[in-house]
This record gives sequence, C-alpha cells and structure tokens, in this order.
Amino acid sequence: MKYLSNILEDALQLFYPHVCAGCGDDLHGKLQLICFSCMQQLPYTDFAKIPDNQIEHIFYGRTKIQSACSIFYFSKGQIVQQLIHQLKYKGNQEIGIYLGKLMGEQLLNSGRFNNIDAIIPLPMHPDKQKKRGYNQAEILANGLSQKMNIPVLNKIILRSKKTSTQTKKQRLERWTNVDGTFNVQNEESIIGKHILLIDDVITTGATLEACSNTILSIENTKLSIAVLAHASD
Repeated sequence: MKYLSNILEDALQLFYPHVCAGCGDDLHGKLQLICFSCMQQLPYTDFAKIPDNQIEHIFYGRTKIQSACSIFYFSKGQIVQQLIHQLKYKGNQEIGIYLGKLMGEQLLNSGRFNNIDAIIPLPMHPDKQKKRGYNQAEILANGLSQKMNIPVLNKIILRSKKTSTQTKKQRLERWTNVDGTFNVQNEESIIGKHILLIDDVITTGATLEACSNTILSIENTKLSIAVLAHASD
C-alpha cells in the first residue's frame, strides 16, 4: 500500500509539481512551501527585538505608537519580493499564512509586542479587494493570529477613499494621496484596546500613518505596527 502511495505521489508531482514559492525549484515535502536555500536567504531585520529601530523612526512626530517593526528587508529582485509577488499577484494565500506565522514567531520572541488585544490588517478599498479576491494584509494577519492566538478584527477600519498607487509618488504626494482615506465602523469594539496594525510593505509609512491616526482617534486605544518588509524609497 505504501508503495502504491509513493507511486501516486510521484505521479502527482510530475503533473502538478510542488515548487518553492521563492525560487521555483521542486519541493518534495508535502507541507514545505520554501526550500532550505531560500529560507537561508531570508533577510531578517531583527527590528522586533530592537527599540528605536528604523521603522519606529518613520513614525516619530507623526503618530503615537507603542512599538513597530518590519520582519524582513525588501530588495528588488530578491527572495522577499518574490514571496510578496506570489502572495499579491499569483493567488498564493498559503505563502501569506506561512509568512504571517513567521511574523508572529518574531513578535512573540521579542518581548516588545506583549498585551496586544487584537490585530487589524490594513484595509483595501472594496473595489480593489474584489478584483484581487482578498486582502494580502488580512492573509498575513490570519497567519500571525494563528501563531500569537490573538483575534483578527476585520471591517472595523474601512478604506472609503480609492487612492492611486503610492509606488512612484514623492513623500508629500503620498501623504496627500491617503489623507481622509480611512474611517471607523463599530468603534465600540476597540475602545481601550491595544491594536496591532499589519501590512505587507512599508516605505514612507504614509498609508500606515493615516490608518494609525484613525485607530488612535478612538477612546483610549493603543497601537503597535508590524509589517512584513521594509523597502527604502
């Protein structure tokens, strides 16, 4: 029976190859998503453990946060970009859950992200989410929730303004682009809570700042931020 099972598994691998989300090489472990070589290349920042890190500097004087970090550095053409591309544009939600769990592991080990009451993924505009089919920040948040055993709250912060892409905008243009983008629904559910805001990539932090200030407008809320990767301008 085991012999027949192995034959079937080999046949499935031939017609439906199970490949690494990072480099595309074949994977043989059923539960494996990233090969050992790509795992070794993941550029951890260790910011979760470091107070006064680069991500916290971004928000100084702009919004009041308890702690902030990115888990990885983002570089064009490198492994983290490929993994995020798989999540955002190739429908690979499984890799998003996996990366979210890696985020959760880093936060738990840091000792700086304690007493979080709930996780809120940075919301997408409904039209954009309908087109993609899901919000990648929500997928990351779900993986993180599984690791940290903290609930994810969706539809508390809504993205009511449809903004153009931030990618090629200068700093001031980015802040102007997201001004007035977010509003609160069912604010009673987060009064007095410590919220962890999640996103995939941060550059200037303009969008996260706008969302953060919306959350902090609710009575007695506290806020921390965790993003998967940090990309310089």
